[in-house]
Amino acid sequence: MKGKKYITARAKIDSKKSYAPDEAVTLVKETNAAKFDATVELHCHLGIDPKKGEQLVRGTMTLPHTVGKPKRVIAFVEDAKTEDAKTAGADMVATQDTIDGLIKTGKIDFDIAVATPVMMPKLAKLAKILGPKGLMPNPKTETVSPDVKKMIESLKKGKMSFKNDDTANLHLAIGKVSWDAEKISANLNAALETIKKYKPATSKGTYLQNVVITTTMGPGIKVTVI
Repeated sequence: MKGKKYITARAKIDSKKSYAPDEAVTLVKETNAAKFDATVELHCHLGIDPKKGEQLVRGTMTLPHTVGKPKRVIAFVEDAKTEDAKTAGADMVATQDTIDGLIKTGKIDFDIAVATPVMMPKLAKLAKILGPKGLMPNPKTETVSPDVKKMIESLKKGKMSFKNDDTANLHLAIGKVSWDAEKISANLNAALETIKKYKPATSKGTYLQNVVITTTMGPGIKVTVI
């Protein structure tokens, strides 16, 4: 059962209407029902068949304004690139002992793992540990590259990966309710433009079928996408 705050907030939204992005952002701030600084979320239903590999939507983006805490990055690199990784801001530079420790304990104390192509064969034994958590370095998420410095610096600036789920939906955090509307709008527009660029060539009809923004505990607001 929804609380009074949610019901009051919901009454401000016309469920039959789709709002312009800036208008939707203003509403999402007004209809926040949480007492804490809620996250502003973007939810998109895509015109794809998630069962077809060629129609999966997966990529990376860097929003104008970083959402959330800085990510803890571990770098799996060869000795010659250790200093590059440290200079770029890696929180940890893995050694063979690190790899052996992960295999033995399964304990993960990082948010993102990056690697150079040379190191990927050594990480094969970590696939069962990192894979299920979405942490296995992958060229598709731009976490495998010989350019260690560029890769890590981009992540430290807030680069994040995204992908559709099994129901053809895509979910992203695009801000905090305490932010100015302009900052949230900038992130919303940047996110939508990036998602559009990843439309699969074999996807037919309307690609962004339903776009909604909401706060963590607030009602959904439909967004008009041109």
